[in-house]
Amino acid sequence: MSRPENMTPLPSPAPLPPVRRPFWPRPPRGEPRAKRPLHVFSQVALLGLLLAVAPLPASAGDASHGGAFQTVESIAAAAEGALSGPDALVEASLDPGLRMPPCAHALKAQALSAVNVEVQCPDGWRLFVPVRVQRVQEVLVLTAAIAPGQPIPEASLKVETRDMGRMAGVPLADVAEARGQTLRRGGRPGQVLTRADLVAVAVLKRGEPVTLVSGSGGFEVRMAGRALADAGPGEVVRVENLSSRRVLAGVVAGPGEVRVGR
Repeated sequence: MSRPENMTPLPSPAPLPPVRRPFWPRPPRGEPRAKRPLHVFSQVALLGLLLAVAPLPASAGDASHGGAFQTVESIAAAAEGALSGPDALVEASLDPGLRMPPCAHALKAQALSAVNVEVQCPDGWRLFVPVRVQRVQEVLVLTAAIAPGQPIPEASLKVETRDMGRMAGVPLADVAEARGQTLRRGGRPGQVLTRADLVAVAVLKRGEPVTLVSGSGGFEVRMAGRALADAGPGEVVRVENLSSRRVLAGVVAGPGEVRVGR
């Protein structure tokens, strides 16, 4: 189909004017640049973000009864009370931003396990709260460095409360238990003393003459003997009966004396 010769083409649309950005004059060299004002939409977005993260007023979240929310402190106290004791330190783990409806009655708590407590409001809601429990005990602690074999001075001992979960062995709790003892491997300040750390001061030396005592009920027999090892009071030591040349085991009763037999 041929195009009519009298048809004129449509005029081209006028070009759009270019987008012109605002001109900010460059400050003279050495002077700081002025901050450009935020776009109006950026200002609105920033205002909305600030309102979204703004904390609630104190009157809306701090009332434990009759307020807008139950306080986190009251819920934590109820959870910790379920597992607290004279030898336990309990710490509840709660989000500070927790928002629970206010409870008109006292909260009730029940321990479900050693690490979980159920806290409930008699009016309806309940919450499972994770807790961390530390079993504590009074223990004997060194306050100064002690060399191996050195008698422990009483001034270098004190009693402290420590977490039992971080201890190995049986800790001592009384200063009298370490009186007159020495350390097997030495000690450092702050070290908790256990029974395995202590060695009684030797009152018998290997090769020394000793008196062997046997008998009971008012009847005793004393014999001459010889110690075959170093030992302290109350420790078991091997001795030799000089008359029969028999080797016996006895308990050190005191300096130079070992009780053998029953």
